[in-house]
Amino acid sequence: MCGRLNITDDPLTRLVSQLLGIHFVPHLSADLKPSETVSTIIFQNGGYQQWDVPWGIKPSWAKRLIINAQVESVANKATFKYGFAHQRVVVPCSGWYEWRERAGSGIKEKYLFRNPDNSPLYIAGVIVNSNNLVTLTTKPNLQCAQYHHRMPFLVPEIGIYQWLTAAEEEAMNYLSIPHQSLVRIELQG
Repeated sequence: MCGRLNITDDPLTRLVSQLLGIHFVPHLSADLKPSETVSTIIFQNGGYQQWDVPWGIKPSWAKRLIINAQVESVANKATFKYGFAHQRVVVPCSGWYEWRERAGSGIKEKYLFRNPDNSPLYIAGVIVNSNNLVTLTTKPNLQCAQYHHRMPFLVPEIGIYQWLTAAEEEAMNYLSIPHQSLVRIELQG
């Protein structure tokens, strides 16, 4: 996943607020980049809460900002282990971007992946170091595979509560379910 999100106001704000029963007011950006503030949803103290955090971490051993963790290893890697066990979030967004080189031209074209009906997508994530977001990626579905070898792990609306509140082992099992095939995605180039 390239690391750019599309977070626009409506219907995202309205639909997330209605679904979760909170007043969701995200940081808006048609092209949100790593290190910028991202509005996430966490389940704490018996309810959904908005938590605005920077996207990415820069551990001392890393050469660059880390913005993604793979679902296959997030529960076991020391960097993400605590966040996976205790601080799972979803990132409501309007879509995400990928780039692909136009055949033989050297020119990269930008593509937006979103729901055809403009309903929100919910990207799974974990909070690391108490206040930084790392989003989760998985193997791509058939539609996304031709654009990138990874895609965001998308949580269906019906699975948000389960993802946010499940015990660690149950959350690991949740990541093995092929949710990506359940999400309808439209491509705009």
